[in-house]
Amino acid sequence: MIEILFVLMVVFIAYVFCCTMTSDKTTPPTASEKPADLEASSSLEPEPVIEGKQAKTPKTVSPKVIKVSTTEKPTKKPAAVVKNGLKNPKTGEIATNYSNYMFTKRWIKEALVEEGLLEKVYKNNELTTDLDSRIKAAISKLETMEQYKV
Repeated sequence: MIEILFVLMVVFIAYVFCCTMTSDKTTPPTASEKPADLEASSSLEPEPVIEGKQAKTPKTVSPKVIKVSTTEKPTKKPAAVVKNGLKNPKTGEIATNYSNYMFTKRWIKEALVEEGLLEKVYKNNELTTDLDSRIKAAISKLETMEQYKV
């Protein structure tokens, strides 16, 4: 049974790989990505004739230069954005997802113990609802400490 699942998985992965490789080649060019030969052929076409007269050609527009005044004062910077997360003071790593203790990074768990907010690093099978509420309170205290702020 496992061999059949393995073979099906290999076939599916090969199918997805082949589809992604061929989809890059078959995508049509967008308006901004015209091939050079299409641009050249469109410029070589004769202008259409309407009832014996040539059609009006659009005027060419010269590019305008925009002058930037150097005397203008810069606009106010937006107020400081409140960032959620904890910063590891040793490595500078920032963790933003630590609401579930089971999936919290190891350095956050160790920081909780180092700061005296928890007694030890708990295993997943040791977690209870009472302990979970104490962990959340400890994490909120850790967020207020200056060295762990983002």
